[in-house]
Amino acid sequence: MISKTFIYRPKLALVISIVITLAGLIAMTQLPVNMYPQITPPQVQVSAFYAGASAQTIEETVIRPIEEKINGVEGMMYIESTSAIMARPP
Repeated sequence: MISKTFIYRPKLALVISIVITLAGLIAMTQLPVNMYPQITPPQVQVSAFYAGASAQTIEETVIRPIEEKINGVEGMMYIESTSAIMARPP
C-alpha cells in the first residue's frame, strides 16, 4: 500500500527523502562531540624474522630502517618497536 503511493507519486517520495535528509543534517549539528562514536586509529604491524641474529642486530638492521621510513607518515600518533630472539618463526 505505501509502496504504491511512492511509485505513483515520485515527487512525494522525493520531498519526503529531502525532509529526512535535512532532519538528519540538523540533528548531526546538534549532537555534542562527546556523543560521537569512539574511532580508533588504524594500526599497522610489521613482523620480520632474521634467523640466527641477536635482538641488537635485528634492531640495527631491520627495525631502525623501517622506523626511519615510517616516521614521516602524516597523521601518525605514535610508533612502537620490539625486537626479541625466537627459537623458530611461527
